[in-house]
Order: sequence, then structure tokens, then C-alpha cells
Amino acid sequence: MTDPDTGAFIWYELITPDPDAAKTFYDAVIGWDIAPRDPGEGGMDYRMIRRSDGGMAGGVLALSREMLEGGARPAWYGYVHVADVDAAKQAFVAAGGTVHLDRTMEGVGRMALVTDGQGAPLYVMTPIPPADNPDAKSDVFDYEKAQHFRWNDLQSDDPDGALALFGEVFGWEKTGTMSMGEMGDYTFIGRHPEDMIGAVMRRPPMTPHSIWTFYIGVDDIDRAVEAARDGGGRIDQGPDEIPGGEFSATGTDPQGVAFGIVGPRNP
Repeated sequence: MTDPDTGAFIWYELITPDPDAAKTFYDAVIGWDIAPRDPGEGGMDYRMIRRSDGGMAGGVLALSREMLEGGARPAWYGYVHVADVDAAKQAFVAAGGTVHLDRTMEGVGRMALVTDGQGAPLYVMTPIPPADNPDAKSDVFDYEKAQHFRWNDLQSDDPDGALALFGEVFGWEKTGTMSMGEMGDYTFIGRHPEDMIGAVMRRPPMTPHSIWTFYIGVDDIDRAVEAARDGGGRIDQGPDEIPGGEFSATGTDPQGVAFGIVGPRNP
């Protein structure tokens, strides 16, 4: 029997060399309150991303020298729920992908960082729910709400191969397409037709490699774009109107991490 949570994006993580600067930037652009580091904590520098509604949007991990030497680079990463991490790893490897990390964290769950055959990274994870809330569900992704992640966009050298792999491992379905002319189709994906989570498209020439872009909801696209520029970031594209009347933009934060934002244009 298929795990009903399989295929859900359940966490997002920013790996950055400067968590304090990331807090200043994303708090202003998105409206988050990224937790400061507890000066009494040792070891790994990991901070929770707090939303104004009291929930969490993900985490921020400081990029250490050891991580850099191991090949890690500043980026946003998405975590996808799977019922069996070993089976997911095997499927990615069989499709030409690679397993870069496999670890278990007590009280959190087991996770593996994998790349598909075109090198686009994702975490696959079997989480452990909190002991005091065994029926807890992640709400970091919400198709409609600000301060949540709202869209997951893959630009791939092999969209058909990626879609086949994700269908096998995550149960994602094609929920529709939008023609992009010479670039081919923008293929919408979801856990079922009423539950869109993102899209897959062919990598355009200006994108150096296959990559996921994660779009974060904002309350006002123009305010967020201005805050990104004022905060030392760069807007690379947009704001562009998207189906439904909202607007999206992509940019790069001051530490060189690509991000996307989506939201309304308020009068």
C-alpha cells in the first residue's frame, strides 16, 4: 500500500555561508523571522525559519569549511517524503543519479541527498513525527499562502526522464501542460490533479545546469522585489504575470543563492 504522504514536499533548507546575513535578507523580503543562533549551542549551526503565523517554513544551515571541501555549495534544497529511503536511493541510481549523503537523525528521521541523472539535487526523507503529536503533518508547502513555499520548478536537460523517475519514486502525476514555443512544454506536476506542487521544463541555455528553483510566497511582489534589491540581492527575472493573475520573480541573494518569489501585486 502506498504511503499517503509519499511525494509531499515536507521541508526546505537554505545552506549558506552567512546565516546572519540570510536572516537580514529573507526576513525583509519574505516576512519571516529566522531564529538567531543560541550562543550556548555548540556544533552545527542550524536555525529554524519562523513564519508570522507561528509555524515553520524550513531551516537554515551554516556552510562549514568541511562541507565546502566535500563539494557542498550555497543553495536552497527541498525535502520530499518517501516511505522507503533505500528504495528511493536505488531508483535514483538506476536512473543515472547519485547518492551524496545518507544519514539518520535521532527524533527527526532518515534522509538522503540524491541527484537525478541530470544532476539536480533533492533530499528524500522518511520523517519521524513528534512524540507528542504522532499525526503531525508538514505545512511548509502551501500552493496559496505567503511565507510558505508555493511552487517547485525543475529546469532539466531531460524533462521526460525526470518526470518518469518522479512518477516512479514520488507518485507525481502530470496535471497539464503549457506550451513555451521552441523550449517545449512546461509540464505541471502534482500528487494528484487537484494538488499541484510545481512543474518541469527543459533547461534554457542561460541556466548552466539542471536545477530546482523553489518559489516562496510573498504578500506583495513589488514590495518583496524592492526589499531584495535594497538588501543587496539581485532580481534576475520578473516580476512576470502568471496564470491566475499573480506575479513571480527569480533572483539571487547576497550570498549567491538562487530563489524565487510569487505573490499578488497590491494597488
